[in-house]
Amino acid sequence: MKKIKITNHIRKLRFFANEMTQQQLAEKVGASRQTIVSVEAGKYTPSLELAFRIAEAFNVKIGEVFEVEVEGKE
Repeated sequence: MKKIKITNHIRKLRFFANEMTQQQLAEKVGASRQTIVSVEAGKYTPSLELAFRIAEAFNVKIGEVFEVEVEGKE
C-alpha cells in the first residue's frame, strides 16, 4: 500500500508575509492558534476547507502551501 506524506510551507509563507504570527494566521482563517501550530509542524492534516483558507490567506494556490508525496508499492 502506498503511503501519502503531506508537507507544507506555512512557516516560509508566514515569514514572507511580513513575519505573520501563527495567531494572526489563525484569526485570518478562523482556526485556533494550536491548530495552526499542529498543521505547520506536520502533526495534523487540515481539512480541505482549512487548507484552502490558508492558501487564500497568503493569496497563493493550494499547491504552493501543501505538497503531497506518494511512497511505497502500488
